[in-house]
Amino acid sequence: MIWFNLIIQGILVGGFYALFACGLSLMFGVMRVINLAHGDMAVVAGYVAVMLTPHFHIPMLWSFLVVVPLFGLVGYLVQRTLIQKSIDRDPFTTLLVTFGLSVVIENALLQLYTANAQTISIGSILYKSWHPASIIYISYQSLVVLAIAVVVLASLQLFLSKTGTGRQIRAVADDQEAAQLSGTNYRHIFGVAAAISFATVALAGIAYGMTTQFAPTSGGINLLFAFEAVVIGGIGSLWGTLVGGIALGIAQQIGSHINPQYTLLGGNVLFLIVLAIRPQGLFGKKSSL
Repeated sequence: MIWFNLIIQGILVGGFYALFACGLSLMFGVMRVINLAHGDMAVVAGYVAVMLTPHFHIPMLWSFLVVVPLFGLVGYLVQRTLIQKSIDRDPFTTLLVTFGLSVVIENALLQLYTANAQTISIGSILYKSWHPASIIYISYQSLVVLAIAVVVLASLQLFLSKTGTGRQIRAVADDQEAAQLSGTNYRHIFGVAAAISFATVALAGIAYGMTTQFAPTSGGINLLFAFEAVVIGGIGSLWGTLVGGIALGIAQQIGSHINPQYTLLGGNVLFLIVLAIRPQGLFGKKSSL
């Protein structure tokens, strides 16, 4: 029963990792860009939710109605003005640019909000949990985040498969030159992919703020978990990201059960095992999406 509970908790934690990582996976799958500011953008989303909701007179639980579209627009603009210029040079430049963006974001947040932690207050019902057995606890909040992750991933998969823009994204990811010859504006498509990535990470940032406190420097550890989830599942595979997040969550829970100090170690060991045995990830493919 204890191990069953560990698996359940790992699945719930993995839902958050998958929600956090899907945008990272999409940007790399389409543009071959590893956004080192991905975690910091989630933190910014949390601060924006805390700052804007009083002005719009809406509960923080519904802050995503404002924050997610806003970050989608920001993602498009950042890609077209900042990231695209680095892509036109070389992949190493994109790492430097996104790393610099991460440093700027962290220092700006420290100047504006200091190092004091913030949280996003929500209704008390989500802080409750369901106890189907004496040692099994299922948090309603974590369950909602897992459900949101599944809905987001399913929606993205349908968007990529069933819409014209989605098929263009897949075409650019598979062969940029061929897509360009067929009339696709790959720079615009890159912007759309970045908009989706920023929107999903904003949603993850709000979910993170509802779960625990966040500070200007909280983005780094979340980026690490997101990167591990993407690599374990397979870069460019959306459903693989969900499986990778869940696998990472379960490994961390097992490590924590053995020794609370082994929580991160358990996930890191799984990450290294997957890299050694299957470097492309569990669901990695030659094509990107």
